Amino acid sequence: MSGTETLVPFIGEKKKPGDEPTIIVDSREASSAAKIVKGLVEKGVNVKTQMLEKGDYILSDQCAVERKTVNDFVYTLTRRYLFEQLFRLKEVYPKSLIVLEGYMPIIYKYSSISPASVWGAMFNLAKNGIAIVSTSSYKETIDFLYTAARQEQIVEKRSAVVHAFKKCETLSDAQVYFIASLPSIGREKATAILESYQTPMNALINIDDWEKAVHGLGPVITNRVKDVLSTPHKEKCDETKETKP
Repeated sequence: MSGTETLVPFIGEKKKPGDEPTIIVDSREASSAAKIVKGLVEKGVNVKTQMLEKGDYILSDQCAVERKTVNDFVYTLTRRYLFEQLFRLKEVYPKSLIVLEGYMPIIYKYSSISPASVWGAMFNLAKNGIAIVSTSSYKETIDFLYTAARQEQIVEKRSAVVHAFKKCETLSDAQVYFIASLPSIGREKATAILESYQTPMNALINIDDWEKAVHGLGPVITNRVKDVLSTPHKEKCDETKETKP
């Protein structure tokens, strides 16, 4: 965008029939943020869900969005993987950004981390090319995602594309991938679990203590994981037995 252009074509464009964007949503995000997915569908967005290696929402071949509530953002500041995750996302999607959802002044209520640390983290992300968009509620997040997707796809003529990430074949990555594959866990919670229990085996043995040791893991998630780990496997049989005439 040159200095002589205005923002009018981006914010004032009238919607035309068939001009509805496609947004690819990570399946874990779709599960935990069902209201956002529902709101996007109600706006006419073609929502496709699949497990994404990085990012929560893919808006185009160049733009991916990571959504964090203010509480989750503050919590992840104590973990290095947030920055690593966002920078790796930007390597593949150059216009990647983070949506920070919630009431920002709540950072002054925390006792475990100072507001200066939060502002400092946001500044570091911004100066390294990770834009931050603040929304006060999931409804504002819906409006932003919808508008951003339309700008990328209708105005910029781009398509939502899932890019592959270069995999790091390390033992640590394999451990994180293994735990992250469990229901509703994902990379962030998997990393937190391994930091608490050191090994996947120790984590699984102590699954009953996850709620106390790891932030964001409640009984619903742990019970789902227990079901996967303890329920006998049964193959689905589609063939019906032939009966004699």
